[in-house]
Amino acid sequence: MPSFTAKPGSLNKTMTSRRNFLKQSALGAGALALPSSFGAPLGSTPPKRFIFIRKSNGIRPSEIALPTFTDQEKALDAKKQPLEIDLAKHELPAWMRPIASHKANLSILQGLSCKMSENGHWSYSSVMGAYKSGRNSLSGIKRATIDFEIAKLFPSPFGHVELSLTGNYSSFRTGIVSGYSAPSPHQRNYCYADPQTAYNELFKSVINPDAVNSDNAMLEFLEGEESLKADVLRGYEKQKLSNHIDSIESIRARNKKLEKMSGSIAKHLPKLAPVHAGGGPNASTPEKQSAMTDILVAALITGLTNVVTYTIDELSTPIKGIPGNEGDHISIHELGHNGGYSGIPADEIREKIRLGHMEQVATIVKKLKATPEGNGTMFDNSVIMYFPENGEGHHSHGTEAPFIVLSGDKSSLDMAGRYIRLPYHATEGHKTIGNWYTTLLNAHGNLVEHYGDFDLETARKKIAQTGAIKQLIRKS
Repeated sequence: MPSFTAKPGSLNKTMTSRRNFLKQSALGAGALALPSSFGAPLGSTPPKRFIFIRKSNGIRPSEIALPTFTDQEKALDAKKQPLEIDLAKHELPAWMRPIASHKANLSILQGLSCKMSENGHWSYSSVMGAYKSGRNSLSGIKRATIDFEIAKLFPSPFGHVELSLTGNYSSFRTGIVSGYSAPSPHQRNYCYADPQTAYNELFKSVINPDAVNSDNAMLEFLEGEESLKADVLRGYEKQKLSNHIDSIESIRARNKKLEKMSGSIAKHLPKLAPVHAGGGPNASTPEKQSAMTDILVAALITGLTNVVTYTIDELSTPIKGIPGNEGDHISIHELGHNGGYSGIPADEIREKIRLGHMEQVATIVKKLKATPEGNGTMFDNSVIMYFPENGEGHHSHGTEAPFIVLSGDKSSLDMAGRYIRLPYHATEGHKTIGNWYTTLLNAHGNLVEHYGDFDLETARKKIAQTGAIKQLIRKS
């Protein structure tokens, strides 16, 4: 299990708990810092939006191979040879059929590697930062993760929102807890661990405006108290405190913006079922996933954020109430060791879990496509990525890290409607998740030469690995 112990909490309890949260949850200079403007002004180009959906237990490349491959295509795919196929001419694997009606927007990207991040059971922050992080220590966080880098390019009141459905095998985490994304080196993000907390915190300006006013009063007190301390500090300690004060200013600025947005936010409030009250201890896994999907979409539609990272499950997430195994309390870790439940083999249950994930992805796409924006819809400017946090299997080696990508018609990416297999690990032309993240950044205005660490085996063979996957970027 991850080495940190996440403590449930809430930002609407006491002044003491609020102060502890500000001091302990990596709200330094960047975590909640607000840009000078929020989103795109009325009448201008809409912002791009990104949803990163992390899953556990790996995705075995054969699980997303197309069942209607020709014999030649099947042979090339099995041998990990480069391949590019029109999805319109093929059926999708059974578990991906909830998104079959969106094949024109779908990309299946095979052949990326992630050996420079953590593999095995958990990736912690590393899969989204392309570095080794060790056992999730703060010192192992080498850089801001890709979601935070993308969020800088498309500012919003929250900047970045992280959601997670994780737990301790028997129960879900609740409240505001340690996240997996990172706003900067040696800082861990926070995340909303249950639908009710996410709802309460993201939509507070509408459902509980008095709490926002209370926040502002509390922040004024804290800022005054910390400013007094700053007079007697020097050097690095003073800089750390200055960062803390900056984050307080950022939260106050955000709250003011949210007060002005409350009217438009109210039009798109999600509706939570009573089962989610108090953290939702009796809610099934599908119920929690569905509620998180509604919150995720509402946060995007209302403009609270343009970037969401969602850990839809990890090895310690309790799986309860999935169709066909309603009475079972399923361990994802046990499934990874081929343990079945109620006479149903592990692989069948793993497929049902993935099917449930795809149903949520399909819901996100459908809702964004139903939301008008400019001369099209919100989905036109969106990219959804579904990927394993730890590579190609339960005990992964990181040689393959499949990505399922859905991108809108106005996306800066040029990959929709295709099954793409890139050259295999450590062979000429091979690409890593670092190349993929560089592609995302380059396509959207950050022309960094390369994001992430290099693959050591590829480097030993003197194979070039710097830069974006240029064929996946739309030519302007």
